[in-house]
Amino acid sequence: MMHHTQIAQRVFNTPLMVDPAKALAFLTGLGPRIVGREISVEGLEIAAIDRDAASLPARASLFGDDLTSRQARNGGQPFAVVDGIAVIEIAGTLVHRGAWIGQSSGLTSYEGIAAQLQAAVTDPAIRGIALDIDSFGGEVAGAFDLADRIRAARQVKPVQAFVADHALSAAYALASQADRIILPRTGAVGSIGVVAMHSDMSGALDQKGIAVTLIHAGARKVDANPYQPLPEAVRARIAGELEDLRQLFAETVAEGRGRRLDTLQALATEAAVFRGEAAIFAGLADEVADPVTAFRAFAAAPRGTSTLTSTPKGKGPMMTTAPEDHAQPTAATPPEPAAPAAVAPPQTAAADMSPEAIRAEAAEVAQVCAQAARLGIQIDAADAVAKGVKPEALRTKVLADLAARSDAAGIIASAPAAGAKESPIVAAAKKSAAASR
Repeated sequence: MMHHTQIAQRVFNTPLMVDPAKALAFLTGLGPRIVGREISVEGLEIAAIDRDAASLPARASLFGDDLTSRQARNGGQPFAVVDGIAVIEIAGTLVHRGAWIGQSSGLTSYEGIAAQLQAAVTDPAIRGIALDIDSFGGEVAGAFDLADRIRAARQVKPVQAFVADHALSAAYALASQADRIILPRTGAVGSIGVVAMHSDMSGALDQKGIAVTLIHAGARKVDANPYQPLPEAVRARIAGELEDLRQLFAETVAEGRGRRLDTLQALATEAAVFRGEAAIFAGLADEVADPVTAFRAFAAAPRGTSTLTSTPKGKGPMMTTAPEDHAQPTAATPPEPAAPAAVAPPQTAAADMSPEAIRAEAAEVAQVCAQAARLGIQIDAADAVAKGVKPEALRTKVLADLAARSDAAGIIASAPAAGAKESPIVAAAKKSAAASR
């Protein structure tokens, strides 16, 4: 029986204009996928290097470095390169032990991303790394180790994350390790949480008259099995494990975001999803902009400029923090208005606060209120100042309101089917680069 019939129709019983050796190498590599079994070719020998090149997709080992040697033989790179910037795509559902490079049937493997990252870091021709992200997340296993690798990579070369349009859950754990995160107005980031699902098949089995007997050694050997309802004690234990993982998730995000988002703030989002400017306000992203335009600016920066200079702070590659707080406002994020000069100092201000400190606090309150207004949350700045509301308390209230109206519950943690077309960021950047030559 033929698999992938559309490919089969283009290969068999139709005229082809292709070098016979390359055609045979292609069939040797992809033939088993097309026909569902090994195929033999009579009359011609196929060089091992051609057979290896046709065995798609390229695979990465968790411990070995076969990818680098393979790419050296083939004279290519495992990622797109635009003006010296390596573009690593993080799309679809993210999985552990996938080992392939790039997407395969809508899945992207952590090992494949790690291999591309290592190749980009060690290649002297690569001067920056762009993470092209559109993913709803994936498996816990492997995600935090890859996050550490990305954070270490930015000590060597600048790393920017371009979200088009989702970086949620595990995908956000990876994005948060970049020097900067850029997303469009409709882009979504966050979902700093963990979920586990239990399937109870006992009712369906009862209806079919099927009884399953589990014979086991060890009191917890069959915990959470699908043939019985989930006991409350087991549910509580799983919930505790998930909370521990959420804590690790928040700490990992804080390592990458530094002063922009600490562990407590990450936990306080309660796995909410933030879009556009709300993500900037919450500290989960740095700039609202068209990702293609932002990538062009990243790629166009001359060598040696501050735009392409990674200066993370910290004691080592696993303990870095982001170089700065939020970026300067852009056209997409207009500057905040200054605090009204006539605003009176708070009546409940501490007696030891200087007039300058009181004015600075009032200005910060006004700034938070202005940001909230742009996000559709109206707060009377003068009233907040008069009542002595602290800026951080006000910001926490706004974040709570944003989280309450979050659309996180409406987003299912799975990815749309992967397409074969090139990333729009890469395609647009290549077109722009070609036009400028």
